[in-house]
Amino acid sequence: QVQLVESGGGLVQAGDSLRLSCVISGRTFSRFVMGWFRQAPGKEREFVATISWSGSAIYYADPVKGRFTISRDNAKNTVYLQMNSLKPEDTAVYYCAARSDAGLGFVRRNYNYWGQGTQVTVSS
Repeated sequence: QVQLVESGGGLVQAGDSLRLSCVISGRTFSRFVMGWFRQAPGKEREFVATISWSGSAIYYADPVKGRFTISRDNAKNTVYLQMNSLKPEDTAVYYCAARSDAGLGFVRRNYNYWGQGTQVTVSS
């Protein structure tokens, strides 16, 4: 059974940085395309970033381009989301997700497995 566990969330001030981590277990991590999504209160879950098996292909949602960086360490079965210059509008529960098919995934239905989420709160 595939399990994803996120960590690294917290309460920060605007302009600060956080790094989220997601460890996957249960199957060969290097064969998954990985993604990060977020869900703010009262809003739909939205795409944040995705990374290919090898890490050579990466894509970001417009609101986070230039501020967030997705990366992966296949030896550690871990995907990261480095978040810099945080804004209050980045406040949300952040979820990592794994996709077993080839190709980057940009919407929820592209992903087979999900973590439980980690809260990120940015105060102004």
